[in-house]
Amino acid sequence: MGWVPQELALYPRLTCRENLEAFGRYHGLDGAPLAQAVGRCLGWATLSDRSGELVKNLSGGMKRRLNMAAGLIHQPKLMLMDEPTVGVDPQSRNHIFEMIEKLHEEGMSIIYTTHYMEEAERLCDRIAIVDYGKIIAQGTHAELVQSAFGARSQVLARFSGSEERTANWVAAHGGQAKDGLAVFTVDHPTEIAALLDGSAKAGLELIDVSLRRPNLESVFLHLTGRELRD
Repeated sequence: MGWVPQELALYPRLTCRENLEAFGRYHGLDGAPLAQAVGRCLGWATLSDRSGELVKNLSGGMKRRLNMAAGLIHQPKLMLMDEPTVGVDPQSRNHIFEMIEKLHEEGMSIIYTTHYMEEAERLCDRIAIVDYGKIIAQGTHAELVQSAFGARSQVLARFSGSEERTANWVAAHGGQAKDGLAVFTVDHPTEIAALLDGSAKAGLELIDVSLRRPNLESVFLHLTGRELRD
């Protein structure tokens, strides 16, 4: 089993190679097997050209990738990753996604924790939603959406004017309002007309409206009633 903690667990005054050599020795590697493992992990993390660089001089994204490589040095069959993309820029995050997808393609089992629903949608075959330390729902992305919403869709509407007034009207009509965006769940797209007609009669000025299938974030909020970072 391997583990990638949320907080960086590296030696800042050692180089990338020295860090991986240290973690490899912790797992009983030595000699040629250790050298091969270090080379493999540096390549996987695209840090081969930075192997002699002190960790304290690396960018945040590089440190994240090295942190992951340290947990993989012994080629575990099961990998635990605790929010490995925290604090990295979008480009580095996408690179980490590709690294994880490569591990999955090679047959490694991964348990991945995240607060970012789009990460779970992209990376995970099966998803468990945890609320206050308890699993309240689990299944594939499609199964969770189907279980929470069935064949229903979501209407997203944005209105101008008073947010308080808009929020009161939205709540009275079974929707949720956040940052000026109103979200309604409908059984059929034809229900949009009634919502728009009702908003016009209430004096709300519509800016834009769209229809979408619920996503994993919709499921989370539906089941917990709370924002993702609450």
